Amino acid sequence: MIRLGLCCMFRDQPIKFVTTTATAISKMKRPDALAKLSRLCMENAEALLAALQYCADNRIGCFRVNSQILPIKTHPVCGYQVNDLPDGDEIIRRFKECGRFAQKYKMRTCFHPDQFVVLNSPREDVVDKSVQELEYQGEVAEWIGADVINIHGGGAYGDKPKALADFARNLDRLSSRVRSRLTVENDDKTYTPSDLLPICKANGIPLVYDVHHHRCLPDKLSIEQATKRALATWNREPLYHISSPIEGWDGPKPERHHDFINVKDFPECWRRMTITVEVEAKAKEVAVAKLLSELKNAEPDSPWFVYMLRCADGSLYTGITNDLTRRLQQHNAGTASRYTRSRLPVAIVYQEEQTSRSHALKREFAIKSLSRHEKESLVLSNK
Repeated sequence: MIRLGLCCMFRDQPIKFVTTTATAISKMKRPDALAKLSRLCMENAEALLAALQYCADNRIGCFRVNSQILPIKTHPVCGYQVNDLPDGDEIIRRFKECGRFAQKYKMRTCFHPDQFVVLNSPREDVVDKSVQELEYQGEVAEWIGADVINIHGGGAYGDKPKALADFARNLDRLSSRVRSRLTVENDDKTYTPSDLLPICKANGIPLVYDVHHHRCLPDKLSIEQATKRALATWNREPLYHISSPIEGWDGPKPERHHDFINVKDFPECWRRMTITVEVEAKAKEVAVAKLLSELKNAEPDSPWFVYMLRCADGSLYTGITNDLTRRLQQHNAGTASRYTRSRLPVAIVYQEEQTSRSHALKREFAIKSLSRHEKESLVLSNK
């Protein structure tokens, strides 16, 4: 199952995230500034819930959260702790509500910090600021259940092996809540998948494979090889990036993103995988909808299944899939669900076919609402 992701904002939908500037805040008395920041954070929590609702209604399985979801949170002069804000507790409650919504609809959330977050900079102040920014995003990620905070490898600074070693060394400065979510992405200027895979393997960091970047900055690996090796770095559903060049692959700047995705740029080897693919296109939700339609038209419809597993402790787990064999393998490999990962091995004891993912999700919810006795009756009816 391919889960497409929307990045940060909308083109046509009236869902907006608000921010401010340090200049504006610095001109205000501190109590007034905190009141304004509190209001902006509340508005962004509401906007995030609206964004997740839109995604759930439109078959978009992942939403990337804007790095300024808490405006100027880490500014050295105007920054703040959420508990400093007049509505701090309510802000946290509303973000946690977003997390519950995402969990209910099996949606994924993630972060992609701004380019100034560089863990291997030779400037200590840059590294300090980067760590601070990652910790802030880790805090929000914990509230909403986001499982990815994705960064680039950084600069080479004339000595790529040393720069990568500095990156690895500075990982020790991160808290467990950031470290457990951290991923690294190949870029189009400095670090290829081949450069980053050894760091990923040695430090347990998943590789977010960006196929556009790889096409702009190729290495010895084919797309199929890079896909497979990136997959091996993940202990949860892999996340990849897709984009298309605005002036085509023969244009003067192929690294620049188009408004839409050319479906021919979507790797064939991804089409039958269970992965998240973030759509990095300027047309935002319109581009995701277009790609969803084109991918659907390119493939025959396949049935969806609602299934129940019996875990090693005797408990029952309910889920959906369009490939039962592969999903069972993922569960027993510990990569499909946090719940089943600690209760292995598992076995399928009930399954029923549905005509669409939407119908499967509704049926899954209905089964999860049953009592244990009613679930066991379903299991018996399947024999």
